Amino acid sequence: MKALQFSATGDLSTLRFVDVATPVPAAGDVLVQIKAAGLNPSDVKNVLGRFPYTTLPRIPGRDFAGVVVEGPQEWVGQAVWGTGRDLGFFADGSHAQYLTVSAKGVAHKPSHLSFAQAASLGVPYTTAWDALQRSAVGEGTRVLVIGANGAVGSAALALAKILGAQVLAAVRRPEQAEVLQAQGIAAITLGQPEDLDAQVNAVFKGGADVIFDTTGFWLPAAVAGLAPFGRIAIIAAPVDGHVQLPALALYRKGGSVVGINSLLYNCEQCAVMLEQFGHFFDEGLLPLPSGLREVALAEGVKCFEEVNVGSADKIVLLP
Repeated sequence: MKALQFSATGDLSTLRFVDVATPVPAAGDVLVQIKAAGLNPSDVKNVLGRFPYTTLPRIPGRDFAGVVVEGPQEWVGQAVWGTGRDLGFFADGSHAQYLTVSAKGVAHKPSHLSFAQAASLGVPYTTAWDALQRSAVGEGTRVLVIGANGAVGSAALALAKILGAQVLAAVRRPEQAEVLQAQGIAAITLGQPEDLDAQVNAVFKGGADVIFDTTGFWLPAAVAGLAPFGRIAIIAAPVDGHVQLPALALYRKGGSVVGINSLLYNCEQCAVMLEQFGHFFDEGLLPLPSGLREVALAEGVKCFEEVNVGSADKIVLLP
């Protein structure tokens, strides 16, 4: 089969479009014919050597959608989607024509999503879902999403509304806020960190119950905008990994910080999440992704390079 593969890390030049043997599923596994595979920044960082536990040689790719062609009879012929920490790190990933994974590591693909759409959602939506669940977001929870125009941020907004939360989006540019407001979503334009408290309280009197910072830069400022017993969820940090936390203000509010890391969840755990929220797409409660850039797998090496230099395109690779 055709696949992208790297046998060393540290440079994208090690990534190649190659012929490799089609994998054979073990007992309890399925063989998925990949119809589409998402390309995430973490896939690029993996080839660059940011994850020292990756074993080599390795096919990258975490997110996928396809059809089961071998495995337990109840799965054969089923359209599925999936994601997980195993893929591309400890086991070969989705940037190939075929993939083997545990039969418990796939979920039924929502029928309203095309294969390309489904393949674009795994990491962002499971990350957002995990953040909302572990931050105890539910009916009436006042939620601020910082970086709401990004893939994870937009997923968090959509999922939080389904859970019954009151949502407030925070973005960098006024035109981004205008787009969200036109969609009926309350939005603020981020200014100076010391202004965030007043901006939040102007919408949520007394502060936000949950602040989800998807950028990694607003943790200290977010403490001031918290309601009593509020939670701050984070999925990123500054380059050096350190931030000054106003601990006195945090504990006086009874606040807590929740670290969110999608690489803590294997394919089986992610499949549970996908089944939990996937049906919302078919029920018309979640927006169908648009603006995807579909690219042949043979052009995948070039796509990795584009993402590495900052391309904002959501790229989906098609074998």
